[in-house]
Amino acid sequence: MCGIVAYVGHQEAYPIILKGLKRLEYRGYDSSGVALLDGDLNLYKKQGKVAELESFLDGQSLKASIGIGHTRWATHGEPSDRNAHPHLSASGRLAMIHNGIIENYAALKKDLSSRGYVFKSDTDTEVLLNFIDDILINNDCSLEEAVRIALKRVVGAYVIVLLDKENPDTLIAARKGSPLVIGIGENEHFLASDASPIVEYTRQVVYINDYELAIIKGDELILKNLGNEVITPFVQQLDLELAAIEKGGYDHFMLKEIHEQPQTIFDCLRGRLDMAKGEIVMAGVQQHIDQLMHANRIIIIACGTSWHAGLVAEYIIEELCRIPVEVEYASEFRYRNPIVNKGDVIFAISQSGETADTLVAIEKAKEQGALIFGVLNVVGSSIARISHAGAYTHAGPEIGVASTKAFTAQLVVLTMIALKIAKEKKSIPQERFIHLMAELNEVPGNVERILSDTSKIHKIALKHAAASSFLFLGRGYNFPVALEGALKLKEISYIHAEGYPAAEMKHGPIALVDDLLPVLFVATKDAYHEKVVSNMQEINARKGRLIAVVTEGDNTVEALTTDLIPVPETDELIAPILNVIPLQLLSYYIGVARGLDVDRPRNLAKSVTVE
Repeated sequence: MCGIVAYVGHQEAYPIILKGLKRLEYRGYDSSGVALLDGDLNLYKKQGKVAELESFLDGQSLKASIGIGHTRWATHGEPSDRNAHPHLSASGRLAMIHNGIIENYAALKKDLSSRGYVFKSDTDTEVLLNFIDDILINNDCSLEEAVRIALKRVVGAYVIVLLDKENPDTLIAARKGSPLVIGIGENEHFLASDASPIVEYTRQVVYINDYELAIIKGDELILKNLGNEVITPFVQQLDLELAAIEKGGYDHFMLKEIHEQPQTIFDCLRGRLDMAKGEIVMAGVQQHIDQLMHANRIIIIACGTSWHAGLVAEYIIEELCRIPVEVEYASEFRYRNPIVNKGDVIFAISQSGETADTLVAIEKAKEQGALIFGVLNVVGSSIARISHAGAYTHAGPEIGVASTKAFTAQLVVLTMIALKIAKEKKSIPQERFIHLMAELNEVPGNVERILSDTSKIHKIALKHAAASSFLFLGRGYNFPVALEGALKLKEISYIHAEGYPAAEMKHGPIALVDDLLPVLFVATKDAYHEKVVSNMQEINARKGRLIAVVTEGDNTVEALTTDLIPVPETDELIAPILNVIPLQLLSYYIGVARGLDVDRPRNLAKSVTVE
């Protein structure tokens, strides 16, 4: 959730750390801080966004070639200066930043308090720091050993990075359950929660695994496990362009990422959709095709927007492959005692590849003999490393907290997986397979058409921006699209919104309908179209404020509303990829009209690495 940055080397640390914090602000933005070591160990912390910290430090002397920085998403303790990271140990020797949650912090705090420790914040982080400090003071050991001893007692998730006044050229870092990447430069090292703060300095990176501890100097990187055994770092080449993490002239990252979708979908299809040969090339699927074709069932595990992608995939896989599919919230799956057997296949969908609930859920399923298949955006992420196989979405970095391009890329990848399994299994006719390939191939161009003129969507957004509640309705493949549309509006505009199957409207939600309630139907032409139009007439009869996403040229609902958003015609199985685009734009324009920070919605963070 939180963003961490650290530097050790020959350059000034503060400018590198500050720029890194700005790049990681999508991970948390209720407070931020830095600690710099140059003889003295100085901490600077400020509630609010990174700009508040930058303004606070403007003009101060901040010389140091080693330092740590943090941007926070609050767990323990309200957003405030005193709860902001880094924290200073009671002895004044150590400073630490932390991403994660220490679940047994209360027991540790009680023990430390009984021995005279006084805490200056409400955080679990300060408890862990003073626990390490206590071990260091009362035992004849190094900081490295004190960290190792402490982490064997800790329950929870963490990435920690420590500065030590008595070792002014060394950073100590460790991880379990939260991401950490180390960039390797010329006699310098860069640490961060993801690669975005590192890319402009080096392309050589090491992804740290769970239960690993790193000792980092400017000219040295040593990795060990908690058993004190040295591990050889696996150095990877970073595949990320600097332009991908900058706004590129757009007002917001969210708008940029919406408009990137023709390209990101094309990149997702490229090299996989072979129209000339009539084949789908996906090595991860091919390597396990027998297990996928003969799966007893497929269980899709995901959270949030990725869960909605899984719901669409449930319809597609059952239709094309004739394999039973269940879609589970990872947060619920991990705490049930689910029946998972050998022969089951788990699809784990995650943009970040670090989602804590999803990670734990697939570890549990893996122990029970299931095949784990990841659908992920971030190369080298934790879920990628734990999966047996998978497919990357190639959407590129997504900085806006509310997912847009990652969602459509997930839909494209899941559709291709279903088509490949169906072809190998011969569960659909060849003509249907070729038709759906052709329809997928048209998606980038069709998305470009939607985005070429967004003025009508903007006008509709302004008309309904003052609404206090919204209802989104759809059927079949478009029911999960309605759920995703409602989620986007909630995230971006803070308007209460619900998504429902259109046929369920009469079983409760219709009681909400009056002349103030906007009701948006995803009503493109499909097998349910006539029934959905009937539902729209029922809303119209009750004077609801009707909005409809419709297929270009469909005039059947013109008499019911002028708030029509046309999208290009496509097969109903492919339609969700197109139909969600206007809903993303609608949420964006409403959020902007309400004067909100659409890139960083309140209380949210991009990568949910804690429960």
